[in-house]
Amino acid sequence: MQRPTSTTPDDLISLVLGTLRTDRAVTARFALTAPWALRSEGVEGLLLRVCTGQPYWIQMDGQAAVQVQPGDIVMLPQGGPHLVASALGLPAVPFRTLLQQHMRGAHGDHPITFAHGGEGDETDGSGGVTELFSLHLWMPRHQGVSLLSWMPPLIVLRAADIATTRSLALTTGALVEETLAQRPGWQLATARMADLLLVHVLREHLHSGPAGAQGWLNGVRDKAIGKALAQMHAHPELPWSVASLSRVSNQSRSVFSERFVELMGSTPLRYLTEVRMGIARQQFLQGADDIWRVAQAVGYSSEKAFSRAFERWSGSTPSQCIKTRTIGAQIRRPEG
Repeated sequence: MQRPTSTTPDDLISLVLGTLRTDRAVTARFALTAPWALRSEGVEGLLLRVCTGQPYWIQMDGQAAVQVQPGDIVMLPQGGPHLVASALGLPAVPFRTLLQQHMRGAHGDHPITFAHGGEGDETDGSGGVTELFSLHLWMPRHQGVSLLSWMPPLIVLRAADIATTRSLALTTGALVEETLAQRPGWQLATARMADLLLVHVLREHLHSGPAGAQGWLNGVRDKAIGKALAQMHAHPELPWSVASLSRVSNQSRSVFSERFVELMGSTPLRYLTEVRMGIARQQFLQGADDIWRVAQAVGYSSEKAFSRAFERWSGSTPSQCIKTRTIGAQIRRPEG
């Protein structure tokens, strides 16, 4: 096997972030007056939120509640079940109920606005209002390595800790406000602006997120595992094995495999398959028609073996993927 060129952790982050592209983005603005509490059973896609006015609490299922301050950015990479509230312990209204009452557009995909809550609290001069700006983003079902699936269920970028967070929060709020006017081309513009915003937010998280938890970021940061990850992403066409990846990492096979699973929650070859199949699907969606050429580009010496692996991974054959390459054709309803 040819010796791969050097790829740094920053190169790896750039490679993976460069594959992210949203199918569609739906925006919302909620005026929530204390006391209030909303419950989401989870959504397809990811949620990105910022707020002005009063702080609020968010609690993912099975985790401790976290208070969010104005100017902070909240991301739910997998759109998991959660509670948001002006205070803990309040009875919650289903998010879905309110959204269904205020959906607009033939498919419920136009910007959503609503007001909800109690009578507020005038003691601090704010009226107890939290204005929540939300982006609900859909990604292709399989897009590159599933970076978002390797992220923690809740990411909070603190304006007080990261200099760029406040400007990103302002951009998010401005994007939501811009969509409310629904000028010609607003849906396409929203999706592309959301792509840029998502990359900036994830980049900040990847560079500033806490160490210690299992996940993709800690694999990137690990000197040995990071080298293997970088080469899998940069050179998916090479015939990688656990042995060759362990040599890249300067570790024994057993130490490398154990460390990889510990950090990533996945075996090296399973992760490699995710990388290869995601790249293949991206090429098909971008116009590639030659299945054999794509198979070679992601490390397969047999078109038949590649097609079987692709179908196991995605649930559809390469030919079916090519025929249905129109992104975002499936109608999905937004939440939260």
